Amino acid sequence: MTGPIPYDPHSPDADPTRPVNTKTELNGQVTLVEYNPAWPGMFRRESNRIHGALGERALTIEHVGSTSVPGLIAKPCIDILLVVADAGDDDAYIPDLHEAGYVLRISEEVENWGPHRVLKGREINLNLHVLSDGSPEIREFIGFRDWLRANPVDRDRYASVKRELARHTWRHMQDYADAKSDVVRKIKTRMREATFIHDR
Repeated sequence: MTGPIPYDPHSPDADPTRPVNTKTELNGQVTLVEYNPAWPGMFRRESNRIHGALGERALTIEHVGSTSVPGLIAKPCIDILLVVADAGDDDAYIPDLHEAGYVLRISEEVENWGPHRVLKGREINLNLHVLSDGSPEIREFIGFRDWLRANPVDRDRYASVKRELARHTWRHMQDYADAKSDVVRKIKTRMREATFIHDR
């Protein structure tokens, strides 16, 4: 399979009655696929859907994560960053996203991020991350994407670690994500150092 996993209306993530903040069981290996040039178009379709649901309340909609980096292997799941005025004001936007077919899966307050919400999609496998305007993590999402797009050495280093981790068996998908934190931190350190030198 080269594209995102099609939406499964019977999957736990699609069940609106499933409690929010329930970890996604994996109990197996992570599926990674080669970059698919169709992914940006899939993002644009979802971006149009989100904008149609929220209008001007959608301050920013960006394609982030590994599927946004040409040449990078990725889980077949589109990551989308949505910025709203206050991600903690659920009533201001989540009902309209639900009406558009998105299901709330994670609702949390993260240190240095502020409120963070994650919704799943209706037709394809996606993670819709919602952050408040001004959250420092917005720059992290976009900066990491842009750095990997511009730096093939770090892109390939990241891909190598992902391939190695994908050979392991993981109980939860979050366990795999947490295992990548060391290489992500090192890449972000180089990214920040390069930005500091450039800005001097």
